[in-house]
Parts: sequence; structure tokens; C-alpha cells
Amino acid sequence: MQQEIRFATFNAFNLAPPGVRCYDNLEPCTPELYEAKLDWTAQQLDLLNADVIGFQEIFSQACLREVLARTRNYREATHLGFDPDPEAPRLTPSVALVSRLPLASPGRALSLFPESVTMPPGSRDPDRFTRAPLHAEVELAPGTFVDVVVVHLKSRRPDYRSSDTGEDPNLYALACLRSLIRRGTEAAALRVLLTDMARDRQRPRVVLGDFNDVADSVTTEIVLGEGSPLAERMFDAARLRRHQDGQRNVGFSIVHESRHSTIDHILVSHEFNPLVPNAIGEVMDVVYLNDHLDLGLAPASDHGQVLARVLLYPQDGQFHGGLD
Repeated sequence: MQQEIRFATFNAFNLAPPGVRCYDNLEPCTPELYEAKLDWTAQQLDLLNADVIGFQEIFSQACLREVLARTRNYREATHLGFDPDPEAPRLTPSVALVSRLPLASPGRALSLFPESVTMPPGSRDPDRFTRAPLHAEVELAPGTFVDVVVVHLKSRRPDYRSSDTGEDPNLYALACLRSLIRRGTEAAALRVLLTDMARDRQRPRVVLGDFNDVADSVTTEIVLGEGSPLAERMFDAARLRRHQDGQRNVGFSIVHESRHSTIDHILVSHEFNPLVPNAIGEVMDVVYLNDHLDLGLAPASDHGQVLARVLLYPQDGQFHGGLD
């Protein structure tokens, strides 16, 4: 049995074919930069060497397949993902999952909110995620399955109405509030989905993604399930890791206006918390690949990659972790 399982989350930063305009204010990628971007992304994947990787900002799953073909470690890996709806009024990126471990079933997009969650009246797309999470069932070891969910919650980018202008500070404030409300609603919807998985499946869960907020924000804590029963809660892998160095904290995944913060997270359920009875493993370490953020490399992502190394306990009854 493979004892160390590596989970990673990777925001690929507008992975799209050359010439495709992802956003109105962003120039399309040139052929030369596109080739360099594919090579850099492939090299970064091999450096991560993760078993299960969640991706964000994928405008074309074919581009991700091309990246995988340029790697050493992922040419035979399973790739799950769905291209953006070509009929949608706005081009929207999607998420993807790549796994070297077996999958128990085809992945599925969780496009709609649970019935109990909705946006305020008058909101655009009040019943669905901006970018649909992706759910996959991964076999960690023979007979041991984990529900993996890849997410990309609403960004902090102001949500302007058609007649708004960013030059008006009041309109800017309201646009930021609309973004926050959507991200909070998406967080609540994700929390309900995770709770339902915990109750229905009663097996481990892992969430990989770009939350567009820090770990102790209200929105992220909604996803974590603060106040929920232990069996339904999630834990920030970075806070569970065994190897921590309080004197050297380099855990950041973005640099914005010279501020370093982490908005890309790996969450795990209580089965990977060593303080919980009958845990099946524990988070040994969380590593941030972020040197490229300070180097300003043109082909690189504008996010650092986050890697969690999880140690599975032996399944022969000798030691399963947890407290008696």
C-alpha cells in the first residue's frame, strides 16, 4: 500500500489557447508565450509530483491535456474536466482534476446550489456556482475511498452593474459587496454539499482549490464548518501538519500590491486529523511552491501551488493513529 499520498491545488492562470481573449481587459496569449506557459506548467507539475491535483482557471481542457503530455509523471494520469459552456454570454473558466490514483466513478460537475441555498433576489444566476466545483471518488488504497472536490470560489473582483463605473467610490463599494455576497453564498452552498457527502457516504473528504480568501475569513470558515459536528467538519491542512516551523513561515500563494497571503487551500476531513480516534492518516507537511511569484516569470502562474503530504496509517491493525 502506498503510504504517502500527495494532494495539490494549482491555479493555472488563464490556461487558454493563443489568441483567445479570456477577459475584456486582458490581451490574448501570444503563440510564443503560450508554448512557454505549457512548458513551465508541465515542469511545475513534475516538481510537485502529487498524486491528486485540482486545477483552476482552465479555459480549455485540451490545453491541460497538452500540458500533461509534456510532463514526465502525468502522461498516463486520469484527467477529469469540463470545458466552459460555448453558449454562455461570458467566457468562464472551469476547474479540473488529474489523478495518478484510481477513480471509482466518472467525475461530475456540481453546477447548482443545493435547494436550501440561493442568492438574493435580482442576482445573476442565483441558483448556481460561478465556476462549478468538480467531484471525484478517488481510491487511496484497496477499499479506501475519498471524496475529492475541486473548487474555485468567486473572486474579489468587483461585480459591477452595466451602468456602473469604478471611478465612483460608492458604486465600487457596492460592487465589492456583491462579490462578497456571491462568494459567501457559494461557500454556504459548498458547506451544504460537504455536509451531505459526510452524512450520505461516511468516508473521508478532501477539498482542493482557490477560495479567493484567507483561511480565517468568514467565507472559508463557512466551508470548514465551524460549529458543525466533528464528522461533518473540515480542517485546514496547513494547520494540521506535523512539521511546522514557527520561525519560518513562507506559506503564501499570491502577492497582490506587495502583500503576501494564502487564498489557495487544501481542506481535509477528520479522518486525517491525528487527534481524532480512528483517524486513517495525518497531514505530514504542507509545501508552497511560490518562488516564481517574486521572480516575475512571464509564463508562470500568478498563484503559488500548495502541496499537502498525507501519511496513511497501516491497515493491518498495528497503528491507526488517534487517541484512545
